[in-house]
Amino acid sequence: MRAGAENLLRATTNNKVREQVLLELSFVNSDLQILKEELDGLNISVEVYQNAEETFSIPLVPLGLKETKDVDFTLPLKDFILEHYSQDSSEYEDEIADLMDLRQACRTPSRDEAGIEMLISYFLQLGYVENRFFPPTRHIGVLFTWYDSFTGVPVCQQNLLLEKASVLFNIGALYTQIGTRCNRQTQAGLENAVDAFQKAAGVLSYLKETFTHTPSYDMSPAMLNVLVKMMLAQARECVFEQIGLSGIRNEFFTLVKMTQEVAKVGEVYMLVNTAMNQEPVKENIPYSWSKLAQIKSDHYKALAHYFTATILCDHELQPGDDEDQQEKAMSQLYDYVPEGLMVLAVLKDKIQRKQLGNCHFHTATSYNLKTPWHLLSVDDKQWFLMFSGKAHLRKAIVYHEEALRVCGLCKKLRNIEVLQEVLTAAHKRSLLKYAQQETEDDFLSLIQAPDILSKTEHKIETIAPQFSKVKVKDFFHKLGPLTVFSAKQRWTAPRTICLHHEAGELGFSLKGGSPVQVYCLDPVCSAASAGLKEGDYIVSVDGTDCKWLGVSEVLEKLKSVGMQPMEIEVISCQDTAASLHSKSATYSMGMQKTYSLICLAMDEDKIDQTKKAPLKLPFLSWGTKNRQKAASTLCLPSAVAGSSQVKKKLSPFTLFNTESSLY
Repeated sequence: MRAGAENLLRATTNNKVREQVLLELSFVNSDLQILKEELDGLNISVEVYQNAEETFSIPLVPLGLKETKDVDFTLPLKDFILEHYSQDSSEYEDEIADLMDLRQACRTPSRDEAGIEMLISYFLQLGYVENRFFPPTRHIGVLFTWYDSFTGVPVCQQNLLLEKASVLFNIGALYTQIGTRCNRQTQAGLENAVDAFQKAAGVLSYLKETFTHTPSYDMSPAMLNVLVKMMLAQARECVFEQIGLSGIRNEFFTLVKMTQEVAKVGEVYMLVNTAMNQEPVKENIPYSWSKLAQIKSDHYKALAHYFTATILCDHELQPGDDEDQQEKAMSQLYDYVPEGLMVLAVLKDKIQRKQLGNCHFHTATSYNLKTPWHLLSVDDKQWFLMFSGKAHLRKAIVYHEEALRVCGLCKKLRNIEVLQEVLTAAHKRSLLKYAQQETEDDFLSLIQAPDILSKTEHKIETIAPQFSKVKVKDFFHKLGPLTVFSAKQRWTAPRTICLHHEAGELGFSLKGGSPVQVYCLDPVCSAASAGLKEGDYIVSVDGTDCKWLGVSEVLEKLKSVGMQPMEIEVISCQDTAASLHSKSATYSMGMQKTYSLICLAMDEDKIDQTKKAPLKLPFLSWGTKNRQKAASTLCLPSAVAGSSQVKKKLSPFTLFNTESSLY
């Protein structure tokens, strides 16, 4: 409706009409904005799916599941089974019902491993369905409708790839919901959360690499790239919580480790926030998500400076401490150390660390002389300032205040009580620590403490989806082996051949796996006279389905009837019927291999027929050519594989196969 109104606005020159259209557009845009805000509250709220236990942790962000409409597979699949496989489609009603029931259940999966397994089983089942019923050259009339997870905009296509991509997105989204529901007050809960977010990132990354042209914006490469970063950042955050779960001891090396770990969390969230504010993602990413990433970046940077200040204010090198290890650990917090200065000097002098900034003289151990502050170089002043506990506390307070300010600007975030409590408590702790320091004439208070170098001992990376761990059975197993009975191949209707034993021999041999194939057919045997052809597949023996039987099993059935006549059903692959060699080896009743002249006779017949009616089939040839290009590696050789040789006139069999490609 809005598009039509906009077209009318551009086309009309009547001022009254323009005013009326503008008024209507304003109402439509207002309603759409309200609808978008309601969807934002329902589907992408930060508070949804959080753990029900009382916790004192910053909320994590889950993804909402994509919604879809009902799909009725019944009529399209039954028609395809009858048309393509020449089988009674009523025999497959239960299988079609099972497929539809599984799809319906996947719309509301449970938020646990059972829900994940069900979604994966449906995704794998779609692989079978795609190969069985969705040929690459046409649509079968099944319409899939999925709604964008962020905007609610529907996407309707007859392409099964939309269905598969949407199910994959929901698998990743369900992992995020499982991660947010984990109890982050226990070690096991945090381990499960880390695992869930890494698996979510792996599924979304797989979706980005596999389905590169999805029409829904929530599955675009740019959006998926941001979502993968966000999931890995949340996994990193849970790792930090896991390290400090038992408490953070006020011990030198523990604080150094925690400083660099928490600095890493702040760094990854800063990258997430930057990615969320880039075009074109910025227009569709939820505002609350972007602000929460910014808040977490500031919050964890503040914690890094607070831990550094605690090291400088509370710890002094004692005679029994390992000087080399402490000096090495402390120097790794920064990326710059001026020449001639030593960390060890500052570690030994507590007053120098706390009262840095005064105009008093101090002793620089590395210089072995007394130097007034105003005579030190700029680099030396900056280095000493690094070890000012108050400078780091001031920077921590600035970050805390910025996090609280941003939280207050977002309506959704400021209503989350636990988030406000965590940020306020951390802010008060830094203020208290700052107030506990001795009052001093710190005229360098305007100089900022340097950033902390991040470092982690815990590797966080995507975990690729393990589809092979979920075992599924093809619902349409009865159609036959998928390598042969697929939508990419064309078949003749089943033909009934009556076999008569001739001196204990059938006049042909069998080869292949399931189903077995006729080869070495004696052209003068009764089977050939009854219509059996070289390369035919045997699908039934005396009414018993044998599409899944091997050579030995089919031979056993053929021998079990003794000398009595029997009926077999065979089919011919239309794409390969004309590609047989002009000379075929035959074997019958213990005779030596000979070459039949029947094909040579066929060539003569072809010449006579084509002289009478020249064939001009450019469109048919085009269709065959393109079908050959789109063929799977599992397809048998195409009928036109040798058509690039010298001009050959088409045989009646070739013509039949070419026309059948237009079904």
